Amino acid sequence: MTATRKSVFITGAAAGIGRATALTFARNGFLVGGFDIDEVGLKTLADEIDQRGVGRAIVGHLDVTDPDEMAQRVGDFTKAAGGRLDVMINNAGILRAGRFEEMELGGHFKEIDINTKGVVNGLYAAFPYLRSTRNSVVVNLASASAIYGQAELANYSATKFFVRGITEALDIEWNRYGIRVIAMWPLFVNTAMTDHLKTGSTESLGIRLTAQDIADAIVAAVDPRWLRRAIHQVHFPVGSQTKVLAAGSRFSPGWLTRLVNKRLAHS
Repeated sequence: MTATRKSVFITGAAAGIGRATALTFARNGFLVGGFDIDEVGLKTLADEIDQRGVGRAIVGHLDVTDPDEMAQRVGDFTKAAGGRLDVMINNAGILRAGRFEEMELGGHFKEIDINTKGVVNGLYAAFPYLRSTRNSVVVNLASASAIYGQAELANYSATKFFVRGITEALDIEWNRYGIRVIAMWPLFVNTAMTDHLKTGSTESLGIRLTAQDIADAIVAAVDPRWLRRAIHQVHFPVGSQTKVLAAGSRFSPGWLTRLVNKRLAHS
């Protein structure tokens, strides 16, 4: 393994968006680091990349809420990649839907731990390797639910507001090191995470995006076209629905944005 081959570290890589993203980066010539708590899924991911002959994957167990394990996995992968970490993708997350007060408190805390603390652990562990790799990029998985707080997804939505905020702040802070920090903003994606998801918003908007849609958008955002690079785009809405909702929220008054979201959620 030489240090000239680009590398990408992906959390939550065993299935869904993470898996599709790993396969897509492998097809683009990257050394892929796929990490998850689902070691069976990771084994099939590595086998698929090997069988397709599109690259090489290094996979391993990772609980993103464990800062020590995160530091160990990122360090070991970067060493195997010849000391470079071109792209860090904080993808791991969970989604729980329902009325806030009817859901158990422990479940809320688990969602916060994975969706927010897991991102912080990934950022912290990856930073020294990103700093030493030219033109490195962090990709955080946000959500269209960070446009305005979503009924029946209140806690999940709040975690994505956190992702939005830390992305914006660190993109400014880490610019001095040549590190871009960006966020992907999909609406509902057809993965196992949404198999049994039923809210007012899903009934209004449907579940139209695929994991591959997000993977393709991530690859494009990591190496953007000249205009996006010139304006230093930080947030990348995925899909026409998200683009319309995001654009509308920029220009509509707060009361109107609230009304639209209330109607979409059938609340």
